[in-house]
Amino acid sequence: MTIHWCGTGLSAIPGLRALIEEGLDVKVWNRTASKAQEAVGDLTDNIAAYDIAVLGDELSEGDVVVSMLPGDHHVPLAKCAIANRAHFVSSSYIAPEMRDLDKAAKDAGVCLVNEIGLDPGIDHLMAHKLVELYRASDAFDPANELGFISYCGGIPKVPNPFRYKFSWSPLGVLKALRSPSKSIKNGAELSVDRPWDAISSYEAPLPTPETFEVYPNRDSLPFMAQYHFDPEWKVREFVRGTLRLNGWADAWAYVFSEIETLSGDTGDARLKEMSDQFWAENAYGENDPDRVVLCVSLQAEQNGKTVWHQTYAMDAWGTEASTAMARLVSKPVSFGIKAVLANQIPTGVTAAPDNPQLVDAWLSEIAALAQHLDIVDHTA
Repeated sequence: MTIHWCGTGLSAIPGLRALIEEGLDVKVWNRTASKAQEAVGDLTDNIAAYDIAVLGDELSEGDVVVSMLPGDHHVPLAKCAIANRAHFVSSSYIAPEMRDLDKAAKDAGVCLVNEIGLDPGIDHLMAHKLVELYRASDAFDPANELGFISYCGGIPKVPNPFRYKFSWSPLGVLKALRSPSKSIKNGAELSVDRPWDAISSYEAPLPTPETFEVYPNRDSLPFMAQYHFDPEWKVREFVRGTLRLNGWADAWAYVFSEIETLSGDTGDARLKEMSDQFWAENAYGENDPDRVVLCVSLQAEQNGKTVWHQTYAMDAWGTEASTAMARLVSKPVSFGIKAVLANQIPTGVTAAPDNPQLVDAWLSEIAALAQHLDIVDHTA
């Protein structure tokens, strides 16, 4: 069985290299073959220019197709995999068009595994583990009132005046700022059209506690079911969001003001201009270490008193070997590929696993990828 790894961008390399170094049968596809050669040519010569038709001709039953390409490639590659009874893996969110392939994948007996990078991915594992620990605790009571937060951010380890740096085109970050979000706050659904309207402060329980700016992103509500929250549970707060350095909102205030005025083709063109400017002024340099902070927390209260409260807190930064972002996105992808090959993942469309054994095993491996990873018990 061959792993067909498509895409050798910045966030793909550590996981890809690990699979090749482990001796697995890996073919590397990239839109520019020479770029793939630069990334892994010291380990393999099984490299080809990406062409989905050619890839489809080479697929065999039981192979795994990995998409580390832009999101619009995922569904066509998944369909190609199903047609050849091959599996599919990506780190991206499950789009509705991907979800629609669930029955076809099950009929073909293959796995379409998504959301197994950093965020989404590692955050899911932490959420599953916290819910498991809470259910098993003496404090568990369906009548408790629950608060859940999950904040993740890629930030510069050495702060700059813009309070942010870019590893790739800023256009995606700018477009995300135009996206609405849904979460639960004070027991009610909170809809926010623009992230900057919901920025708040969060103190991360790191070895040296540190305060960040955070805001909700995307639609958090479906993840209550994904994390196995019972429908009858009383949820006071449930938010999955983005974490930024303190001072980010002030540094970006002029960006927010302009984005709010943009629309249509003219607006898209202006976003592209802004993206090019930000890339020129705030891209990571060759020796600039990045940093990733991820905190996932579950709190239970009864009659206004906290009876259970634990937080996963992770802090990682780039080294000479790799960026933190690349390690924490691509290595979990490699875990997912091996789990698929070991028949540990159910068929159909799935996200990061909730199987307790896999969750524990993956979190143990992830601990070796971060400079700090711990569970903080706030009631101890």
